[in-house]
Amino acid sequence: MLSSKTKDTAAERTLNDPRWQQVLARDAQADGQFYYSVKTTGVYCRPSCGARPARPENVAFHLTTEAAEAAGFRACKRCKPNQASLLEANAAMVAKACRLIEESETIPTLAELAEHAKLSTFHFHRIFKVITGLTPKGYASAHRNQTLRQKLDGKMKVTDAIYEAGYGSNSRFYASSTKTLGMKPLEYVKGGANTEIHFALAECSLGSILVASSDKGVCAIAIGSDPEVLLRELQDRFPRSHLIGGDAVFEALVAKVVGFIEAPKLGLDLPLDVQGTAFQQRVWQALREIPAGETVTYTDIANKIGMPKAVRAVASACAANTIAVAIPCHRVIRQDGSLSGYRWGIERKKALLEKEAVT
Repeated sequence: MLSSKTKDTAAERTLNDPRWQQVLARDAQADGQFYYSVKTTGVYCRPSCGARPARPENVAFHLTTEAAEAAGFRACKRCKPNQASLLEANAAMVAKACRLIEESETIPTLAELAEHAKLSTFHFHRIFKVITGLTPKGYASAHRNQTLRQKLDGKMKVTDAIYEAGYGSNSRFYASSTKTLGMKPLEYVKGGANTEIHFALAECSLGSILVASSDKGVCAIAIGSDPEVLLRELQDRFPRSHLIGGDAVFEALVAKVVGFIEAPKLGLDLPLDVQGTAFQQRVWQALREIPAGETVTYTDIANKIGMPKAVRAVASACAANTIAVAIPCHRVIRQDGSLSGYRWGIERKKALLEKEAVT
């Protein structure tokens, strides 16, 4: 029999553990991240288990099922923590559907994908969107467009690249080519030839800043110590584009970006021209939803987009971001609260967070 003081200590330890709130909320997103055991029943469960909440002094947390079983606990028969969860099973099913889309010469229909998954079209469509954040058609289009960019970057002939990427005809592709590539296909192959990109350089408390915009929206915000280096990097990204120094209207846009850096409470809402994979787009959209003054972890973002196992991929997507502050990857930190790498320098990341914390 535990003494009253020992019970109080055990209960306090559980109540102060952030995982306890996830257990009380039956948070399915936490499944697989940890397990909890109950001393009085001798079982261990998933965080999402629907069993009646245990008394906190009887609860212990475990990182793996092996650790829980080594401590003498058996798997709960209700939530079956030693078997694949529904979320994991759905994720595996969707992963197979994604591979089918990627490996097929022509895009499978929704009915074909649903039949392959042995689900109704409605149920499959709903699960696919929950897991990926995209509809099956949206995922297929994003994959096809990414494949096209890779083929064109490899200097394949435009016509061959169109068919290799899965477009059934030239006309279907050309009807949406500007939206897909941000420019006409031959211009894309030639490094943005004949396209116009407006840019301007300015100074702020973080150093030099370059803002560039296509006719679709801001395509680059870069921060550094040398404005000439920033300009060369822009030229390297669009080697044959027509770079135009900012006019009065564009200078006002740059001033807005600088103003946000100095006073984040002003907010920053800009049209963006963002080119990336379907996964990167989802991560970047999640980043834009982080309020100024708040931070999240890479795990938080992975959970938000419904892919809790993709923490490293989330970190890679953050590193691939070329639009500083407007896509606020500086608000993502490590699980232990420390600052991780930042494309424009860890000191600038620290400075941005400090500015946001006091506004």
